[in-house]
Amino acid sequence: MAKRVVIAGAGLAGSLLAIYLARAGWQVDLRERRGDPRSRNFVQGRSINLAISARGIKALRRAGLESHILQDAIRMPGRMMHARSGALTFQQYSSNPEHAILSISRSALNLALLNAAAAEPNVHISFDQRCSDLDGERGRATFVNTACGGEEQVEADLIVGADGAYSAVRSTMQRREGFDFEQSWLGHGYKELTIAPVASGPHAPFAMEPNALHIWPRGSSMMIALPNPDGSFTCTLFWPHQSADGAADGFDAIADPAIGRRHFEREYADALSMMPTFDADFADNPVGWMLTIRCRPWSSGGRSVLVGDAAHAIVPFFGQGANASFEDCEALVDSLERHPTDIAAAIRDYERARKPNADAIAEMALQNFIEMRDRTASRLFLARKSIEHLLHRFLPALFTPRYDMVSFDTIPYADALAKSQRQDAVLTAVALAALGGVVAGGVLLVRALMAGGA
Repeated sequence: MAKRVVIAGAGLAGSLLAIYLARAGWQVDLRERRGDPRSRNFVQGRSINLAISARGIKALRRAGLESHILQDAIRMPGRMMHARSGALTFQQYSSNPEHAILSISRSALNLALLNAAAAEPNVHISFDQRCSDLDGERGRATFVNTACGGEEQVEADLIVGADGAYSAVRSTMQRREGFDFEQSWLGHGYKELTIAPVASGPHAPFAMEPNALHIWPRGSSMMIALPNPDGSFTCTLFWPHQSADGAADGFDAIADPAIGRRHFEREYADALSMMPTFDADFADNPVGWMLTIRCRPWSSGGRSVLVGDAAHAIVPFFGQGANASFEDCEALVDSLERHPTDIAAAIRDYERARKPNADAIAEMALQNFIEMRDRTASRLFLARKSIEHLLHRFLPALFTPRYDMVSFDTIPYADALAKSQRQDAVLTAVALAALGGVVAGGVLLVRALMAGGA
């Protein structure tokens, strides 16, 4: 008899996991607390564009969806830095020109995965279903129909919480003794704006270079822009919620379009000229919040488990939220296959493997925010990146930059963090030497210091 799984949450992770488990022979009951997005062809919620990289591509390939889902994705092999003067500096992500992250709409990706899950004969999807209670020992969950108020209790061999950072499944687990939970709100919020397509120009219909992640680093704040297939760019402001003493650089002080326009004229003048809907976008689009969530355990009772943001929400500054969630799905399915008769053991192995990696990418995402907003325009940073690429090109067995390990490889996040920390002190020393014109000596220094297997 086929095993039965209830998945709460039909977002990115829940939909992909439904596909994997259905193809492994499970009967899948996929439930989503929001309405059916297919009726409006758009998924509500946070719409920051996603950067899909090696881990996400691998997971989509496993589901046979890589070519279908990524056919409209746009390659971004590097960052385009925008100075206040309008001067541009391109920073390639990797020494390998074939390496690139892919810009894709979160909503489009979710719809594609949801449609693929719905096409599986073993998957039943229902909407307006919010989990209100969970009994992990019995494999029993209660769902409330948010449209009509009805309540239903369901049982399964496995219950999965894939219902995001504000997970209702996790909140039921938090009622149990011994469940550790930590959430840390970032002092910065985000607001989306749009750069419109153009009819003419060197990159038309794009107003600027489409094959890059554009960044306007401004110290305590920044703006980024990712390209869309229609020629537009989705821009995201990352500003403090509260301005620093003596400054007026936060969402609290820049709260209406008129003030926002004056601020843009000083800080992002080149972008403002490409934003014909600036006033409406600034007024209508809300300020979002970002948080990091860490919890333990990720399971309850041996028959319920968390995946994705429900287990480990992270800030978006390494572009790894979806990629990490997809890795969770693969790891859980693989663990279930290794323990076909012992779901509790499968859950334990899954959590043991993934928890250290979730903690590592959470830390690296926070660190990358500081790098993007504060360091990307500095001479030392540019020197470090040049040396990273040089070392990776000529000494690949000894040196791999953190960005390559995270975005263009599938090395465990925890290993990537540990290795990059060992490399960091040496790299800084060599970068300082390079600024003084002794690159060759720096290469020899790294070869000597890292010969032991950094």
